[in-house]
Amino acid sequence: MSSNPETDFGFRTVPAAEKKPMVRAVFDSVAPRYDLMNDLMSLGVHRLWKREFIAELAPRADRSLLDLAGGTGDIAFGWRTRGGGPTWLTDINPSMLAEARKRPGADAVTFMVVDAEAIPLPDRSVDRVSIAFGLRNCTDKPAVLAEARRVLKLGGQFHCLEFSRVQVAALAPVYDAWSFGVLPRLGRAVAGDADSYQYLAESIRTFPDQEALAAMMRTAGLARVRHRNLTGGIAAIHTGWRL
Repeated sequence: MSSNPETDFGFRTVPAAEKKPMVRAVFDSVAPRYDLMNDLMSLGVHRLWKREFIAELAPRADRSLLDLAGGTGDIAFGWRTRGGGPTWLTDINPSMLAEARKRPGADAVTFMVVDAEAIPLPDRSVDRVSIAFGLRNCTDKPAVLAEARRVLKLGGQFHCLEFSRVQVAALAPVYDAWSFGVLPRLGRAVAGDADSYQYLAESIRTFPDQEALAAMMRTAGLARVRHRNLTGGIAAIHTGWRL
């Protein structure tokens, strides 16, 4: 094994040790305009995807949720709004959590700065673990999946919402033109940062496709793994159980 492992940062290959600070710099830059840019980039569709995702989580007052890479809190706050129980909203970027703390209902959520590769919670301590549009930014994705399984109670579920591989051929060229032609320009105009949105577009293309991610989840020890495509595979919800 190489003593100097490398990983992807968009289409670039970088030393693995450098990726976390590079990703942190991206989200420090975009945090103040993150929610607005999500609406503009997806034409609001991300809200529909997240609504589907929260429904998959099946919120109940007697169930707890650990939301990894939770950013400004759409999933955590949605879980609480739909009757979910104790909630940890975590992210490696304090700047993203600072934006989440401004939202109504913030006092009902526990905020933690957490690296998803090393979760500071006991084994078998939560009912649900979620990560939405965050796994692709993690350096060691197998470690994140293994940690998610570790902290799940027996019978608990892991849920991942992430961009994936388009399954409808007619969508692919339109999606590529939007991702690489429009998104960086939007980033420059709205957030003053084209480079970060270029990285975000590239990171989607380097992320494992539906079957590859499902295989990674099984390798991490998750069972009954399944996925459901959204909008022709632009995004997908992956689910696995700890049994």
